Amino acid sequence: MNGLSASSRTVVAALVAATFALLAWADARGIGGAMPAWWLLPIVVLLAIGGVGELIRLMTSDDLFLPAWILRPAAVAIPIAAAFGAEAFAAAHSRASPAAAIGWAGATFMAAVLILFVDEIAAYRSRARSLERLSVSVFILAYLGLPLAFMVSLRLICLENLGPEQKGLAHLGIVPLLSMIAVVKGGDTAAYLVGSTVGRHRMTPLLSPGKTWEGAAASLVGALAAAWLLLVAARPAGSLQPWGGWLAYGLIVGIAGMVGDLAESLLKREAGAKDSGGSLGGLGGVLDLVDSMLLAAPVAWLLWAAGRSFPG
Repeated sequence: MNGLSASSRTVVAALVAATFALLAWADARGIGGAMPAWWLLPIVVLLAIGGVGELIRLMTSDDLFLPAWILRPAAVAIPIAAAFGAEAFAAAHSRASPAAAIGWAGATFMAAVLILFVDEIAAYRSRARSLERLSVSVFILAYLGLPLAFMVSLRLICLENLGPEQKGLAHLGIVPLLSMIAVVKGGDTAAYLVGSTVGRHRMTPLLSPGKTWEGAAASLVGALAAAWLLLVAARPAGSLQPWGGWLAYGLIVGIAGMVGDLAESLLKREAGAKDSGGSLGGLGGVLDLVDSMLLAAPVAWLLWAAGRSFPG
């Protein structure tokens, strides 16, 4: 049974990785004249819809019914707003401010919060757990929708315009997004391989018994290796780098990824669930796939936004 589960996990992981690689290649090349990020937006939409569904199931185990009809469209609209924001603020001869694009996502988030309040006000009745519903609903959008927006903004963080003429070292292209994914998943993979083979000292016995200090150390090594490969070995000399260079990037984003993994473990433990869902077979659910990236994406965005003006 364990062999079957491992085989299913490998097959699903390979299919997910291949699909993302194909869409990332199409996006980086601008196939079909598409603007940056638009080839990747279908993935974002699927992650938003699937993630909201899983979070609602986790959060409603005690009969707390949430307004899915608001949360699903809002979780999709927040990251898409980051893409529209980048296009709106990018000009032919000036760089788009990273904060400008993410600001649209923040405004969309607050619009969704307003709608949630209006819904509760319109349907209010005494002792109806309105505050609980509002709190959990806002948490879902903050935990899932905003990090997805940061992922979109990572793809668009240094654009002088949105046409195919973007060239040269000043254009970060898809590197910031790929660097975040590579660092986080490099750490995840190293932690799994080392933790499952030689891990002996449990890091969080009650929260996530399978995680060990040996795996955590391996995770940082894997994250640093991925950062060096993508930001040093694979990039031309003088290209722009995140704040602190590859070493600080790998360390800080790698730690944020581990915290993100443990954060989802906390949600599942409180809900009494082993996996967030089963939509991805051996990989579990959508949240099991992206959990470590949800907290790492804002951190990676901040490092790129702070350091992109400095040559590496």
